[in-house]
Amino acid sequence: MKNIDMTMTTTSKYSYFPGCSLATTAKENNASLIGFFKRMGIELDELPDWNCCGSSSIHCIDTNLSIMLAARNLALAPAGMPLLVACPNCLLRLKTAQLKIAEDKELRAQYEQNLGRPFDPDLKIYHVFDLLDQIGRNGFANRIIKRLDGLRVAAYYGCMLSRPPALRHEKRHNLLMENILEQTGAQSVQWSNASRCCGTFLSVVHPELVTTMVNDIHLAASAAGADCIVTACAMCHLNLEVRCALPSPVPILHFSELLALSVGDPKPDKWFSRHLIDPLPLFRSKIMKKDTRKV
Repeated sequence: MKNIDMTMTTTSKYSYFPGCSLATTAKENNASLIGFFKRMGIELDELPDWNCCGSSSIHCIDTNLSIMLAARNLALAPAGMPLLVACPNCLLRLKTAQLKIAEDKELRAQYEQNLGRPFDPDLKIYHVFDLLDQIGRNGFANRIIKRLDGLRVAAYYGCMLSRPPALRHEKRHNLLMENILEQTGAQSVQWSNASRCCGTFLSVVHPELVTTMVNDIHLAASAAGADCIVTACAMCHLNLEVRCALPSPVPILHFSELLALSVGDPKPDKWFSRHLIDPLPLFRSKIMKKDTRKV
């Protein structure tokens, strides 16, 4: 199968698909992500009336329905504007739908009949890490007003970003979080569970299995000397908080929260109160209060 997009398109405005998790259980992820990009001069234009991408359940039951659920969101994307996606699972579903429709004439005809618009095989669909990679390479030290010196983090990517090669243009996102966090002053620890599965939706049907997996991830982060685990996926974040059964779990942070905190927008209290494992004691003891640069 041929990859659809091969190069990252850099612009100051992207259409944006938040997905169900960032609109519900991970609102703090959404707010901090939008806040960070705004400070970077990047506008996210949320798709109007977007719907669930189908996530992990629908494609196991009805392949055609899963494609068309995701395809409806593709049809909502404005022409000529890259579509940015925050959730690795949503990205997988949207790019799978785009690839399948591009390769299947019957699916394309169904798409155009049901949704009333031509299919756009050239729509660029990116994960936020693609854009963050560009920001990280260019550097944003002049934007940082709150250093994260002294914070030791375990970067946790989960398994969904390692999607099939036909659906990605980058080889991998490994070390992206570490490299960007280094610019904020945070220190990344070396550990063995950065890409281990959190259990995803097994959390619903076999929570006892997921608890074992999640506990192991927490213990590995603690053993590596991490103060917190930083996640790339809202579903991973949820499982690592909800299914942990340890008496002293490691705080779990969205990557976007640390980025937004480093550039001073907005106050972390707006997000941290939503966490099941309170990260405020950690930040009160670790993060310098003095602003290093006014922007």
